[in-house]
Amino acid sequence: MTIQWYPGHMHKAGREIKESLAHADLAIEILDARIPFSSENPLLAKLRGTKPCLKILNKCDLADPVLIQRWQAFLEQEKGVKTLALSMEQTDKIRQLTGLCRKLLPTGRSDGKLIHALIMGIPNVGKSTLINILAGRTIAKTGDEPAVTQRQQRIAIGDDVVLLDTPGMLWPNVENQHSGYRLAATGAIKDTAISHEEVAHYVLEYLVQAYPGFVKARFQFDNLPGDITALMGLIGNKRGCLRSGGAVDLDKAGKIILKELRSGLLGRVTLETPEMTAQEEVEVSVIRELKAAKKLARKHKRTG
Repeated sequence: MTIQWYPGHMHKAGREIKESLAHADLAIEILDARIPFSSENPLLAKLRGTKPCLKILNKCDLADPVLIQRWQAFLEQEKGVKTLALSMEQTDKIRQLTGLCRKLLPTGRSDGKLIHALIMGIPNVGKSTLINILAGRTIAKTGDEPAVTQRQQRIAIGDDVVLLDTPGMLWPNVENQHSGYRLAATGAIKDTAISHEEVAHYVLEYLVQAYPGFVKARFQFDNLPGDITALMGLIGNKRGCLRSGGAVDLDKAGKIILKELRSGLLGRVTLETPEMTAQEEVEVSVIRELKAAKKLARKHKRTG
């Protein structure tokens, strides 16, 4: 799946992140606990160098608890990275973040100097809500669809910690097509930029393999057909997604499937595992090498 949605302000946000990170003591990245790999910005890993990073797996109430632990162990293998799984209802846990920031720094920063933490995350991951809880007041605008925060802010949250907030952003080229589908499925991309039928088909294909019991229970099936399009048709028929003449509206059925995934009605689901994404990275590397080879061949052909 190719992502076509990349608002102009996100290009500016990329530059601001690079500039702010140079002045930050550490980075805080908000990830979606359902897609920890796909919601992780590759730019941050390249730019932060040796600076500590706290990766927060947000929306953990919607994710598979077993896989949350596996993802935390996997992410913390990287030097300087610590993780914290939480949901926005856990306000007491959120308020511990300032202490965690201090502990992440090599000296503990007990000298009273301000700690500057760059905070970032993809659209609709809950960053603005988290900031408002930390600040104890409404500072960052929140919303239930992506691209709400559009300007950088400096926010004091107590305990000598200042957050350098940046707009939620995606990167212009999501090379892993699986990540593109997962970002669309969880709501990081505006629904006007995706095909509900296509994304829901991808989600169902995964759920039938990883969480068949959830699909059966939610849609009241004794057995699941092997064909995913047929399954979407059965779900659409059950939910009254019918066109004139009785044909199933698969786009409307797709919207229902995605809505119930995002709300947690399908169950606590994680859409990727460390093993899956490791294999996908290998595949992306192969594709990248093939593209580079073709580009070089075309160049040689032109120059003769």
